[in-house]
Amino acid sequence: MSTAGWSDEECSVIGDKAEIGFLDFEQEKSVCSYGDCEGVPVIVSAPFAFVDGKPRSVFVGDTAVDLITVRNTTDEPVDLWGVHIFASNPKDSFTLSLTEPPSENSNAEEDQSCLESFSLEDRVLQPRENLKIWLSCKAKEMGMYSSVVYFDAGDEKIERVVFLLIEDKISKSLASNKPYSRARRKDKFVVDTYVAGSRPAGKPTRRYVNRLPKYDIPRAMRELLESNQVPQVVEEGLTRRTYSSYFKALIIMEEIQLEEDMRTYDMESVSMRKRNNQFLSMEVPGLAERRPSLVHGDNIFVKLASRRGNNTTQVYQGFIHRVEADEIYLKFDPGFHYYHRDEYVYDVHFTYNRINMRRLYQAAEAAENLGTDFLFPSTSSKKRHIKTTALVPISGTFNEEQICSIKMILGCKGAPPYMIHGPPGTGKTSTVVEAILQLYKYHKNARILVCAPSNSAADYVLEKLLAQQDIELKENEIFRLNAATRPYEEVKPEIIRFCFFDEMVFKCPPVNALSYYRIIISTYMSASLLHAEDVARGHFSHIFLDEAGQASEPETLIPVSHLCTMNTVVVLAGDQLQLGPVIYSKKADEYGLGVSYMERLSEVPPYASGDTNYVTRLIRNYRCHPAILHLPSKLFYCGELIACRDSTTFMTMGELLPNKEFPILFQGIQGCDEREGNNPSWFNRIEASKVIEVVRRLIAGGNIKEENIGIIAPYRQQVSKIKQTLENLDMPDIKVGSVEQFQGQEKEVIIISTVRSTIKHNEFDKVHCLGFLSNYRRFNVAMTRAISLLVIIGNPHIICKDDHWSQMLWYCVDNSSYQGCSLPERVELYDDEDTGENPCLTEDNAEWGQDSSNNAEWGQDPSNNAEWGQDSSNNVEWGQDSSQMGLPKPVYDEAEWSDGWRSIYMKMKDSLAEVPMV
Repeated sequence: MSTAGWSDEECSVIGDKAEIGFLDFEQEKSVCSYGDCEGVPVIVSAPFAFVDGKPRSVFVGDTAVDLITVRNTTDEPVDLWGVHIFASNPKDSFTLSLTEPPSENSNAEEDQSCLESFSLEDRVLQPRENLKIWLSCKAKEMGMYSSVVYFDAGDEKIERVVFLLIEDKISKSLASNKPYSRARRKDKFVVDTYVAGSRPAGKPTRRYVNRLPKYDIPRAMRELLESNQVPQVVEEGLTRRTYSSYFKALIIMEEIQLEEDMRTYDMESVSMRKRNNQFLSMEVPGLAERRPSLVHGDNIFVKLASRRGNNTTQVYQGFIHRVEADEIYLKFDPGFHYYHRDEYVYDVHFTYNRINMRRLYQAAEAAENLGTDFLFPSTSSKKRHIKTTALVPISGTFNEEQICSIKMILGCKGAPPYMIHGPPGTGKTSTVVEAILQLYKYHKNARILVCAPSNSAADYVLEKLLAQQDIELKENEIFRLNAATRPYEEVKPEIIRFCFFDEMVFKCPPVNALSYYRIIISTYMSASLLHAEDVARGHFSHIFLDEAGQASEPETLIPVSHLCTMNTVVVLAGDQLQLGPVIYSKKADEYGLGVSYMERLSEVPPYASGDTNYVTRLIRNYRCHPAILHLPSKLFYCGELIACRDSTTFMTMGELLPNKEFPILFQGIQGCDEREGNNPSWFNRIEASKVIEVVRRLIAGGNIKEENIGIIAPYRQQVSKIKQTLENLDMPDIKVGSVEQFQGQEKEVIIISTVRSTIKHNEFDKVHCLGFLSNYRRFNVAMTRAISLLVIIGNPHIICKDDHWSQMLWYCVDNSSYQGCSLPERVELYDDEDTGENPCLTEDNAEWGQDSSNNAEWGQDPSNNAEWGQDSSNNVEWGQDSSQMGLPKPVYDEAEWSDGWRSIYMKMKDSLAEVPMV
């Protein structure tokens, strides 16, 4: 930052100091008005005025010039004591001159006539004189350029803040074509009565033995929540006696929020076209990204837009018969098809499929049949001691901790659940797969259910089982259970042979067929089909719950509550310090729905104490370069993770790294975060272009292929912009996605675009738990996906406000691996009890952020003596009016990632002595 011509005693009126590290164009304003102000002796014009509220854009390599006029409005001479370039970022990028700088085509004589400097000498402004000063900026690198020009005139001190956005062809191509405007709140689409549509035809199927109840939300409960009150059972906390009613209330909160969120997808004045005299088709923007998520068999409601506001307008129901990209094919009542004309336009109301919510209600209800050892093992008076035997691994070589966990699982006789805590890259899934193979080979009576939170995670377990070569897995003994709504074409050929389907629609076979399989693999949600087919409680000897930290407790209990006896061995595998469940209702999250079953158990004895009869902690990382692993290990796992990957397997990065021994590069850049149209998601085209630049340099080196690279961004629109650019450059094999889409995955190279470049938007993110900041779990996952190289692209002045990101920034600086814009002032942030910044407690016996001194049952409150909500078929009220606490309004101004991300820090701060906050 240049301060040429500036004395140490003088300070900026804006910064109140002699050095300004970062200027935010959303916040910084000039000290005096730009226009003619009565009584103001000297008026200074604004150089490089904003266009549509944004800084002017200049191409890299160009020189931008603008005129500043200094006007003496008085009839007396005024001393202009000096004009200074107070601060330029990048350093020395702005200059002053009293003659107009020459153009690119000027001759040498013209070039010499223009003298540029960082300050102008004092002079006298004659009465009514206009002094012309030219301000120039040489655009050498991409980013937001800024400066402060200081005028000392008479008794006035005037400053003008200057911003220019320097970009290249790629960033320019990503510029918004339509300014952002907050979408108008649509009129509420009320459906009281409607004309039913035509359901998709299907072959007659047998009815499930155990049918899923409707679980309609009781009117009294809905009214209670819609009046911003909290049910008494929720306020009193989770206990053994109120377990079912507590979680049912939280699920209702979540469902009401989902109803409200679905309204944001409603459309107005939409046309439909006739298709094959059978269907009407409608385009739904965002459908391909599942925004909204619509599948075969779902229904929507429509009414003529021309009669909007007329409460008597007929509403028609339409069923979805086919989904293609951004288009749905619908069938309504035959009369609707007869009178429809393609030029008609309709208002559309989307509905969401309640089946998964109903499964959660059912699981919470069925949990009443589970023993205390499953729900509250910390209260058990019995001390478990598992007897183990010698183990010969089947599928490879395993370390000490992995062998211990496999032995414990094989020796376990039933409840409480056994837990494998697997930090990033520690071989958690490999350990689970080995335990399954041991049971399959040596325990012929074992019946194994494996569940994961997503189809991709469940498929991955099956792929790992099939990949081993040491024992033969009989094809007719393994079954991959899929939901009927899963697209057939989504399933890989090597997996489809383990599925059951009819005409490309997945189905669940009858109970006699299910009973024959020795290994069944499913998602948590689809596991409810096993109960529907009346698979007996206790049929499965072992239930493995993989990635258990990502699912809410009711979701995790779908297989457990229906299928377990006290003799069933339940294994929880995951990491509660990585991403957790997606919860849409902030109030439900605040009261515990966002706490996974695994996380809740891990916070109480005997799990918190690390007793190997209950939990094994894997500590050997086989993924990351030691330098990449160092900081996450220090921040989240008390420095206990050990980098064990063979150092000869790491890829070399050519000339990209300034420190070739340090595989993390922080590329500092001050860009501009913006939005476009009615899309509330953020993007930063300067950072997007820098990402592409890094990708090109990596591929040009010859060692890195497209499929080795992963790009992570925290906002959907940034992901979209980067994908769009890569496709235009014919680089489609580079995976681009959110942190959530990368959890459980790894790439040789990970490039992270942090997007944020303005302070006020950063604060918005903190309040609503968006983006990368204020979410230590998202930081943890993002930092641990890379094997050989991690590149972070972002504004250091923004992300340094967060403790974890600040530590990463200075970690790179200290290892001579920072490039780019000027750095902020270094401020050490302390891990103390007040800030709750560090999950690793300082006591000798503290384990990985668990406070083992807390022996109280989680959330227990014995004061509640009223059972409620046991039967959804009657009108029992689910809750009492005991609070005036307000439910939060949906955040319509930011539809990204708020989408349910919880205020994790505030929740954990109450239960832990010291907790990380990002």
